Amino acid sequence: MRHPLGPLLRRTSVSALALAAIWVPGTARATAPPAPESTRIPFAERYHAVLHGGFARAANTSISCRTAPVQASEPPCAAAREGRVPAVNGSFDMFYVDVDDDPNTYNSSRAEVRLPEGARVTYARLYWGGNLLAGEQKPAKDNGRVLIAEPGGQYKELLADTVVGHRVGRGADAFQASADVTGLVRSSGAGLWTVGQVNVAMGRSRSGAWGGWTLVVAYEDPAQPLRALSLWDGFDSLDRPAEIRLNGVRAPRGATGQVGLVAYNGDRGGTGDSLTLTTAGRTPRPLGDSANPADDVLNSTINDPGPVRARREPAYANTLGYDSDVFDLGTGLAQGGDRPTFRLVSQRDAAWAGALFAAVDVQ
Repeated sequence: MRHPLGPLLRRTSVSALALAAIWVPGTARATAPPAPESTRIPFAERYHAVLHGGFARAANTSISCRTAPVQASEPPCAAAREGRVPAVNGSFDMFYVDVDDDPNTYNSSRAEVRLPEGARVTYARLYWGGNLLAGEQKPAKDNGRVLIAEPGGQYKELLADTVVGHRVGRGADAFQASADVTGLVRSSGAGLWTVGQVNVAMGRSRSGAWGGWTLVVAYEDPAQPLRALSLWDGFDSLDRPAEIRLNGVRAPRGATGQVGLVAYNGDRGGTGDSLTLTTAGRTPRPLGDSANPADDVLNSTINDPGPVRARREPAYANTLGYDSDVFDLGTGLAQGGDRPTFRLVSQRDAAWAGALFAAVDVQ
């Protein structure tokens, strides 16, 4: 699907600090009407800036396989989590990940935001989503609520500040919600962030149980090259390709950059999933790395380039249905070019696309 640079639907953006109230365990949570929903939200630009800097990303899954198999025919869960055996979520009875010490949460996980020393956060947004239908049916009324805790902080209730994507199809009841958390991330900074109570279903079904969250952070850092930073989001199944064109962006010869994606229910193994980069007049170039084969980029991974990985709790190699990956553009921009275009395709999985962000060197 091709879309112009301008937004295709009206967006609202409010401070997360205005939305979030400290949630005290054992007390009633703040109530608010649920955010409006749409079965399809076309991808549109959420944030754009040209500055010296880049993106940081923290992400984790909210659900995984049970350690003890319910059926003898199930693959070993530990081996699946570690990526040692081919495994997909539909093969398991799935249960919540819960790393905090709070008995009032049924799922929680952590991940690290890594920022350069002296960097200034310019924008941050939290995305969360998953499948409401597996062995149980979760109510959609809770899609627009989640708990978030900054490093060393307490949970705050966060409410979606824009239209929530919610679509039933191919055996799944899928959703994604998001909220602006710029103020919170700017004041709290780098470290391990915790997100809990993502509204996902546990159990077993043919479509599988899956879900997770991603925190995308744009930052300014004078020590880094001048880059165009673009964050796009929406919600739609990948029955049709998602195509995002960075109009007005010209990459010089020898440019570098990175691109990140958020997607749901990509299964590991087989072929048919790809993310390609094209600049005007040039042949599309497939993107991939050692953790994400170019023909299977939606393979249930949370990966970023570089020798040092951001911390996660838990740090499963196979997230069994949640993808939040960052790719180096490598030599894809070596010759430079106008209007870099990213195209995400799933020819095999019943997958959903949620967000894409790119940092590209400019002149």
